[in-house]
Amino acid sequence: MPHDINETHDPNLESWVESANDPGTDFPIQNLPFVYVADPNDLGMPEHLGVRIGDKILDLFELSHVVAFLGDTPRGEELFHIESFEGLYQSAGTPLAHRIRRRLQQLLDAGAPSGLKKQVSEHLFDADECYVENPPAGDYTDFYASVHHATNVGCMFRPDNPLLPNYKHVPIGYHGRASSIVPGGTPIRRPVGQLPPAEEGGAPGFGPCRMLDYEMEMGVVIGRGNELGEPIPLARAAEHAFGMCIVNDWSARDIQRWEYQPLGPFLSKSFATTVSPFIVTMEALAPFRVPASERPPGDPRPLPYLDDEADRALGGIDITCEVWLASADMRRRGLSPVRLSRGSFRHMYWTIAQMIAHHTVNGCNLRPGDLLASGTVSGPARENRGCLLELTWDGDPWAEPPRVVPGSQRTPIELPTGEKRTFLQDGDEVIMRAFCEREGFRRIGFGECRGIVQPAERR
Repeated sequence: MPHDINETHDPNLESWVESANDPGTDFPIQNLPFVYVADPNDLGMPEHLGVRIGDKILDLFELSHVVAFLGDTPRGEELFHIESFEGLYQSAGTPLAHRIRRRLQQLLDAGAPSGLKKQVSEHLFDADECYVENPPAGDYTDFYASVHHATNVGCMFRPDNPLLPNYKHVPIGYHGRASSIVPGGTPIRRPVGQLPPAEEGGAPGFGPCRMLDYEMEMGVVIGRGNELGEPIPLARAAEHAFGMCIVNDWSARDIQRWEYQPLGPFLSKSFATTVSPFIVTMEALAPFRVPASERPPGDPRPLPYLDDEADRALGGIDITCEVWLASADMRRRGLSPVRLSRGSFRHMYWTIAQMIAHHTVNGCNLRPGDLLASGTVSGPARENRGCLLELTWDGDPWAEPPRVVPGSQRTPIELPTGEKRTFLQDGDEVIMRAFCEREGFRRIGFGECRGIVQPAERR
């Protein structure tokens, strides 16, 4: 079911919310992502589920009290209130998920009866006036699923052996810190920590991170979970994904370089992870399914628990991922952000289903609302590199012939103001955008994921 294309993807569908019919919008009636929202009339924190349509947000909790929603299924108290959001998440991969999506389209369709439009419009608010929040994350796992990212980074430190022996056999990941996941727009304070010794054998330093970076990632929100000790088989894994969002996995590269051996990232990652607020459902993404990234000749075939014909055929998703940057000086001068990179999620070496299947193969239990991040989305070309660590590095292992140089050889990015960047400076704003396009279907998007770097806390 998560891969099925059906009547809800019809490109001819239009909404009586005029802004949803703009060809450039991220949020046409074919998208309808969910969001946690407090409407302008509510002075409290977000406690309702809403849905984004054009430049509006529909408060589903309030609407469900006045409009017959799904007949004999639970009312809005059980589906659209933040305290009981599991009812909606648990619908992932079931006919109920499709019924909710289809009913939302009926309410917002241009041909809806005038009386129904009036009822719905009373719970429709300007998105810019609503207080929105990213969904509360349960547990958080960050993967390393791009072979291009892994190879580029590996070449900086191990030019003769960039990929460790296990990379092409197992989806690499680590358990992140859910407490420091923040909504888009939250200021990001430069972290402080131990820094690598200036010379081999010397003592480490201590102070603000000097090599602050972003990582352009996509996140998967888990819908239905699994019981402890009961793995999710690959053939059913897609049914456990509810939707996707943008993730910025901020990274302190110098702190990371000092701490990552022998157990991997710790303080270099846990200071902040920014998540976009809109959860685009897997059903909305169905038209943009593509084959899983083809493995080059000579690559090992995945072990049976990570290999499935259907996943090979449609396990990838063609999501365009962009990173933009605006320095403090650019904003003062009124200059537009500049695009740093553009890549595609279709290049990931491991699929979403493989990540879920591997995460649970040992019996680990995923729960509704858990967040799985993909790892940096990078591709074969320099412009596809999803972080500054890669983007400013002068090597290119994918060129013919490959050109690999040590990690210290970098070309800074020059901004319109003449400023140069190899890593982020205080005042820099990172803006991430993601969207899907395919001929014969409406373009859908994920909105934006923003964060401005603030100076380190004075000590």
